[in-house]
Amino acid sequence: MKYLMRKWRNDFQNNDESFYDLIDDFDLIESSFAQQYGIRLRMEINTMKWGEFSSLLSGLNGDTPLGNIVRIRSEKDPKVIKNFTESEKKIRSKWLNKNAKQISREDYQQAMESIKNMFKSMAKQN
Repeated sequence: MKYLMRKWRNDFQNNDESFYDLIDDFDLIESSFAQQYGIRLRMEINTMKWGEFSSLLSGLNGDTPLGNIVRIRSEKDPKVIKNFTESEKKIRSKWLNKNAKQISREDYQQAMESIKNMFKSMAKQN
């Protein structure tokens, strides 16, 4: 089961922006599947095909536990955010902080190379 979860997580990380994590939010995914589809995911996980899982996951509505969390995490409108409850603000802040800490090795190396080049060009100007 852990292999499948890692595979699913890696497949989803290819998206530009995602507001859930297949591992960390699996309890929300499970409860959302149960609520919306009546599917007990732990019973189905070894037989469900990836295409079916991803289609059902993408079809979850905002009334599900995952849908509600995604709504909070993905909100961009400052007026809406201002009216969030303290709990909603905490959920959003925790998500943003978690994602701010994640940077790939390649992105890090590119950023360092850019900084190095910036300093080189500054040194040439003086």
